[in-house]
Amino acid sequence: MYIREFLPSDLARVYEIEINSFSEPYDINMLKGLSNIGAGFLVAVEDGIVVGYIIFWLKEENLGHIISLAVDEKFRSQHIGTKLLIMAVNVLRNCNIFKITLEVRVNNVVAVDFYKKFGFEVERQVPKYYNDGEDALIMYLDVASLSN
Repeated sequence: MYIREFLPSDLARVYEIEINSFSEPYDINMLKGLSNIGAGFLVAVEDGIVVGYIIFWLKEENLGHIISLAVDEKFRSQHIGTKLLIMAVNVLRNCNIFKITLEVRVNNVVAVDFYKKFGFEVERQVPKYYNDGEDALIMYLDVASLSN
């Protein structure tokens, strides 16, 4: 498995993972748009097939944001998400980002635990953040607290 920058030819596979991973997935045009506006967009590749991805960007000075992270369910529990997140954090750190934020569904215990193990902390809960009325947790990572 290796990680590389997203290519336009990856779009269909990324979208397939997106729709299979989220109850409110980004549509394919949104994903394509994110790749065109300068967001960081990395994919994990196994045997020539995209098996996961992470999208992130510089939200404002010193603040990065994880937009989306997903791994094909057949490839989960292989630390692919962790490797993608490490790579994204390193890219953001090299851009002098000191804090990284993300939103996650309050009931997505697996994702919340994943981010907590990585060092993210809950900043606050936002009621009815998602279209279906579910709350979101806003989580953050203090990049300076990470060891190199």
